[in-house]
Amino acid sequence: MSTEIYNETQVELDEQRVLNLAAFALDFMQVHPLSELGIKFVDEQAMEAYHLEFMDEPGPTDVMSWPSGEFAYARDEGLPSPVDLGSIAICPSVAEKQAVAAGHETINEILLLTTHGILHLLGYDHAEPEEHAIMFGIQGDILLSFYASEAKA
Repeated sequence: MSTEIYNETQVELDEQRVLNLAAFALDFMQVHPLSELGIKFVDEQAMEAYHLEFMDEPGPTDVMSWPSGEFAYARDEGLPSPVDLGSIAICPSVAEKQAVAAGHETINEILLLTTHGILHLLGYDHAEPEEHAIMFGIQGDILLSFYASEAKA
């Protein structure tokens, strides 16, 4: 798996843990191991600009995804050939606020947002209740399995 991380913020991040989670999530979702993914960490100003440009909504958000659109993902088949999945942008300062509200560490929120972004790249959405249940169920399964794998290591 070729995952590139670009940290455009002043926030220190556990980039290796994010890379480990991304690799784990993509393996969990049966994405070919030679596929490519970009993860960019941005400040609130940059995220607000993305949010306005692409969603026509004001204010910064936590995570946004831009799929390459060059593949069709099917859960029962995975992605058997290497693809460029696309890019994810995460705002660490928004993640930190959400982590405080949720009562967990910022890195755990960043891992959740990374997983969430990956699922969006694969075509999952949560606009409708049924879609929400499926996407958030898979997201929870990935994170619980990842944390369990870390505990064993």
